[in-house]
Amino acid sequence: MTSQTTNPAPLGPADTGRQNKITAMLSHAAADLGKNGIFLALLAVVVFFSITTNGILLRPQNISNLIVQNGYILVLAIGMVLVIVAGHIDLSVGSVAAFIGAVSGVFAVTWGLPWWLAIILSLAVGALVGAWQGFWIAYVGIPAFIVTLAGMLIFRGAALITLGNSNIGSFPQEYRNLGNGFINFPVELFGTTVDPLTLAIGAFAIAGLIVQQLRTRAGRLKYGQEVEPTPWFIGKLGLFVVGIGAVSFALSSYKGIPVTLVVLAALVLTYGVVANRTTFGRHVYAIGGNRRAAELSGIKTRWVDFYLFVNMGVLAALAGLIFTARLNLAGPKAGEGFELEAISAAFIGGAAVQGGIGTVTGAIIGGFIIGVLNNGMSIMGIGIEWQQAVKGLVLLLAVAFDVYNKNRAGVRTRR
Repeated sequence: MTSQTTNPAPLGPADTGRQNKITAMLSHAAADLGKNGIFLALLAVVVFFSITTNGILLRPQNISNLIVQNGYILVLAIGMVLVIVAGHIDLSVGSVAAFIGAVSGVFAVTWGLPWWLAIILSLAVGALVGAWQGFWIAYVGIPAFIVTLAGMLIFRGAALITLGNSNIGSFPQEYRNLGNGFINFPVELFGTTVDPLTLAIGAFAIAGLIVQQLRTRAGRLKYGQEVEPTPWFIGKLGLFVVGIGAVSFALSSYKGIPVTLVVLAALVLTYGVVANRTTFGRHVYAIGGNRRAAELSGIKTRWVDFYLFVNMGVLAALAGLIFTARLNLAGPKAGEGFELEAISAAFIGGAAVQGGIGTVTGAIIGGFIIGVLNNGMSIMGIGIEWQQAVKGLVLLLAVAFDVYNKNRAGVRTRR
């Protein structure tokens, strides 16, 4: 009795094409997991706390509170990530925020200046603080760690002196709107109160995202560059659209758009353009990548460093104003720990310890991860001691992941 073996039939052109499409989609999925790991981490944290808090995390009021409560940290994270990209660090932002909050209290409450003038003058004082620190770093050559460590002590003391170890309040309503205000025009629709303006802005954001993604894809196809498979592209875009739509509806069904969110959106758009599409932004990344090479190429590294810290001073002042407006109080304890939260947001968002790598969007997502952790654990009744431990562990793992990726990339390069 003889046994017969049968060879599998060769794949036809249709089967080969299908296999190639599946392989291409899987490869793009793997690449996107590496590039968008921080976004997936945020999604995982949100899903986890949504389950453990029985949905409280995703209630409209809580989503609005997440934005308002973390607004000042996100403002600091935007400036901090640029400082870190250039190879520096700023430990003074919490003290500067407290000092500017105290100064604004003197302007708006003690002196009785108009609220808008008090804000402008406070931002100007923040710029002067940044210029002071930038001078020592850029032109004297003292490391940023030392200068800002000294600044942390100097401006904490200046805040206490300005306040006289007491509190200043209350502030004008227009000033308080910076931290607690909402833009809304509520209407009754199908038995539910919603804000059509918030829904319209959400729809506009979705339309802008779709147009931008389609234009980017069309441009790559035009120049013969590789693009991701259509199903994967549509799936990713759909996920972002659903996320924006859900947040917009949640905000519209509560109080509308927080003024803090408007400020954040303007900053993210502005600094995204500065970092990616301007000469100054390219110089920041070049300095962080290789300072000596940047100097040899003609980049005025001292000038860039100086204005980075002027910018950081202004953003620290803005964060101090938002925090003071939210509490309706300028107090001596304001700003404590702000610098650690901002630095953590930048590193969790993908900024490299050595400099040269980091994005504004990543810092914002990193800030929201910290915010969701704080909020979720507070809802669950977890003590502050465990919250601090968990946040420290998340920061350590984020930096370890960054180091691992760099080592793996170095091994591939050597091969």
